[in-house]
Amino acid sequence: MAVVLDRDARVVAVAATGAYGRAQIEFMQSAGTNVVAMVALGRGGQQQGAVPVFDTVAQAVAETDANAAMIYAPAPGVRSALIECADAGIGLAVAAAEYVPLHDTLYAVAYARERGMHVVGPNTAGMASPGQAMLGAVNPSFTRPGKIGLMGRSGTLTLVIARLLSQAGIGQSSVIHIGGDSVIGTNPDQWLELFDQDEETSAVIYLGEIGGLKEFVLAERVSSAGKPVASLIVGRNAPAQKQMGHAGALIGSDRETASAKQDAMREAGATICNSPDAVVEFARAHQ
Repeated sequence: MAVVLDRDARVVAVAATGAYGRAQIEFMQSAGTNVVAMVALGRGGQQQGAVPVFDTVAQAVAETDANAAMIYAPAPGVRSALIECADAGIGLAVAAAEYVPLHDTLYAVAYARERGMHVVGPNTAGMASPGQAMLGAVNPSFTRPGKIGLMGRSGTLTLVIARLLSQAGIGQSSVIHIGGDSVIGTNPDQWLELFDQDEETSAVIYLGEIGGLKEFVLAERVSSAGKPVASLIVGRNAPAQKQMGHAGALIGSDRETASAKQDAMREAGATICNSPDAVVEFARAHQ
């Protein structure tokens, strides 16, 4: 009941040092995450609590068999951190930073895909497979184990819907904030394919927004999905040419409006939800 991230994940925390790093590691551990290593150049050989520190991701992987990474590097360091993780054989990397330069993301994401590494973000609150593991800042109290796959472009909306589902007694297989930037690592159509292949995910909820064309590519995949898909697209009253919230939420053409995306998802066979309550009702009927 998990997509990509599960209880077998052995996590290396990259650039999570000092009081901030300790807090982040403890938060992930509270969700069941097995953090086996940290990477901080120049601090190799030290310990942060019970977690050993290495100078490079490759050293951490060689010593601890780490297979996932949580990257806390600032925006200018995300490109090199993602490349380092991909070169070390990491299978899943989550990049939290906002304001990563666009061309850095383009290069690093292409590099990661060539090496089979899933990337969540940049500009993400992270992901969680409830009861198993969490990478980032998805509060464990907001989630519960179950069969609904949840993914979204807005971190706040993704966490709100996860919490509403949990309060309604509806569990999730995985909760993924895919990232708020215009270019991200793994796109919604790719996540849908993974959810569709997961035998213990019964239905998928997508939380979209204005800006970009990701929803149109997703719609093509929805039409062939073997599981029910619901879509909530926010920003229906957003003005054109005005950025709303973060980098990816900017209407540049009529196709990038919420209504156009809703129409595409509806034509592909998705259930269109116009409120969080409607999303909960969809999940209740398909859990």
